[in-house]
Amino acid sequence: MLGFVFGLNARLGRLHFFFATIALAFVMTAICFAIAMAVLRTTSPSMVRPEDLTHNRAIIAAMIFFGLATVMLQSMRIRDIGWDPVCVIPAWIALMFVDHVVAGRFPAWAMGQEHQGTMVGGLVNVALLLALTFWPGAEGDGAFTNPFEPPARAASKMSTSDERLARVSQGTTRPTWG
Repeated sequence: MLGFVFGLNARLGRLHFFFATIALAFVMTAICFAIAMAVLRTTSPSMVRPEDLTHNRAIIAAMIFFGLATVMLQSMRIRDIGWDPVCVIPAWIALMFVDHVVAGRFPAWAMGQEHQGTMVGGLVNVALLLALTFWPGAEGDGAFTNPFEPPARAASKMSTSDERLARVSQGTTRPTWG
């Protein structure tokens, strides 16, 4: 069940991923606006300091929510493409960590003073975004299916385990040829 909560076993098509990403952006905009209004309501604008905002629990909760929702959507889409999100997501995070360390160690390789990454990390992020948005699913994006249901098997082809169960239930101990 936990695999479905984080999207590791669910699938999400291209169009649904695109709309879910846009919906998440709207939700996060509304959450950020609500947090900003709450902070401005309690203090005057001249007294708000950026270092005070980093300790606000609502901001930290919003960041955690956004991070988990983003990873969940990406995992569902990666599963639909046919890749394993348990391998792809940690590899992507590790690559971004190495990219950050390289940009900090070699400032000449960083994209600029205000950036904390290199051009390679930026290209990897763009490539992942394009793959998640435009790469066709493993079984195509024909009709909408429930992302929490396993893909339907063809009616004429039984799986290997189903064939074994049918053979055992009929009492035969060896495969029948023909």
